Amino acid sequence: MANSSPATWESAVVWLRNQPDRRQLVLDAYYDDPLLTAAQRYHASDEWREIAALLRGRTGKALDIGAGRGIASYALTREGFAVTALEPDPSAIVGSAAIRALAAEAALPIDVVEELSERLPFADGEFDVVFARAVLHHTSDLDRACAEMFRVLRRGGLFVAVREHVISSENDLQAFLDDHPLHHLYGGEHAFLLDRYLGALRNAGFAPVEVLSPLQSPINLFPYTRDTLREAVVERASQKLLPRTFWRMALGSDRVFAALLSLASRFDNRPGRLYSFIAHKAA
Repeated sequence: MANSSPATWESAVVWLRNQPDRRQLVLDAYYDDPLLTAAQRYHASDEWREIAALLRGRTGKALDIGAGRGIASYALTREGFAVTALEPDPSAIVGSAAIRALAAEAALPIDVVEELSERLPFADGEFDVVFARAVLHHTSDLDRACAEMFRVLRRGGLFVAVREHVISSENDLQAFLDDHPLHHLYGGEHAFLLDRYLGALRNAGFAPVEVLSPLQSPINLFPYTRDTLREAVVERASQKLLPRTFWRMALGSDRVFAALLSLASRFDNRPGRLYSFIAHKAA
C-alpha cells in the first residue's frame, strides 16, 4: 500500500491482517476473525482480569469510549454492566458495524453510538464507569475529551483509561511513530508526556488519579503476559550468563519477578511505552 496518501484505519488493519509475518501481532491486538472468538479471548486475558479487578464491586451503566471492534464492550457486558459503546468509525471490521454484529451474535444488549470523545452526546452524570482502551493518545483535544468524560461520569464514578502511549520528551515522538506498525499507513498515532495526561485528567476534575506504569501491571505488558515476559527474560539472560534452568528457578517466584520488574521500570524509557490511569470523580 502506498503511503503517499493516508489510508483509513480499517484499510490499515486489513493490510496488517494480510501480512503473513504479522500474524502474532494481529492476534495480540485482537484484530483476528471471527470477532466473537477474539472478544472471548480478550475477556479471558490477563489484561482484562486486571481491569475486572479494578471494577470489582461496581455496577450500573458503563460507557466504552473509542470502542473499536467492541471487545471491551463485550467484556464489560459480560461483567454485568449496561454498556454503551461510543465509536465514530462506522466500519464493519474495526468500527460501529463490527460492534453491532458482535452484539447480535453474542446476544448482548450493547448500545452503539457513533460520535467522538470530545463531544459526548450524554447527560451529566449518566454513567457509573467510563472506560477507554488506547483512546486518549488518539484524541484531537485531550483536555476537552477528559473534561467530557468527567462530565458524563456520576459522582463517585470511575474512569479507567488503559494502554496509553507515553514519551519521555517531545524528541521521542518521531522515534515512536517510525516504529509503529500502522502509523505509516493511516497517520493516526500519537503519544504524550506522562505529565500531559495527568494534567488533563486533574484539570478535568478527577482526583485522585492512580498511575499504572509499563511494567507494573499486565494491562501494560503488550504484547507479553507476565508469564511470557518472564520466559523472554529467562531466554535473554541464559544467552549471556548461566543456564536456563538457573534463571527459571531464580525468577520462578512471582514476588521476585515483580521486584525485578519494579527495578527495571526505573530505567524504562522506551518511546511509546504503555501507561494506564484510574481516575476517580469525588462523591
